[in-house]
Parts: sequence; C-alpha cells; structure tokens
Amino acid sequence: MMTEAVKTDIKFIIFKLLEKEYAIPVENVRSIEKVMHITRVPKVNSYIKGVINLRGVVTPIIDLRERFSLEESEYNVHTRIIIVKIENKEVGLIVDSANDVLDISMNAIEPQPNVVGSIEADFISGVAKIDRRLLILLKLEVILTND
Repeated sequence: MMTEAVKTDIKFIIFKLLEKEYAIPVENVRSIEKVMHITRVPKVNSYIKGVINLRGVVTPIIDLRERFSLEESEYNVHTRIIIVKIENKEVGLIVDSANDVLDISMNAIEPQPNVVGSIEADFISGVAKIDRRLLILLKLEVILTND
C-alpha cells in the first residue's frame, strides 16, 4: 500500500558547451533568451560579462565557457542566455545552445566521476546516461558563487 507518490523524475533543461551536454533543473530556470545587448560592469570577474535589462529586471550575465575555463567562442544564432533563479538571485548563463527538456529519473543519476585536474569538476553534482547521451548535472549554487 503506497501512501505517498514517490517523485522519481526531475525535469531538466539541457544545454551545450563545446559539444558537451549539461543539465540544470527546470525549477531553477526562469526563461531562455536570445543574446541581447550586455552592458559591461567594471571591476568584476572576467566571466561576468555584464548585466542586461530583462523586462525591467537588471540581471547579471555569466559566460559559462569562461566560468569553466573552456575556450571562448563568438556568440551565434544558437547562443542562448538561460535565466536561472537560486536563493532569490536571478542570473543569466550564456551557453552555446539550449535545445531540450528531459525528464531524468533519479535512478539514472550517478555521482560525479573523479575527473582529475578539471576545473569544471567543482561545478558538477552528477552525471546521467540517457540513451547514448551523457548529461552533466550542474551545481548552480557553486557556479553562482564568487571564488
């Protein structure tokens, strides 16, 4: 006899950086926007590209490639800004593309593999293997924290 329904699937937004696929929970995503004018802000970490005015809210923008120390690339028609909210902070994350929403079963999520010398390892909460895809689940609270 089951008294409570067990929630086993979590919805994730899937996005790409350098051909790798990453996932963040839909519950943290406010919207996905095309790249717009970003106003630079002086004396901030280089991965903070500046701020945008999104529907009257000034939102800081982080370039995830630079945050993870990956090679930079020009923004193109596929580049997106994923607006995420965590602990009352709204931040935009620049990604190469955001093209999928997936239900991922908690059973499919494995702990983060021990990647030696990878800067992005600090930002990973786990990985999920779905069909032939390997999805890297991110810890937003770490990404949004200043070093």
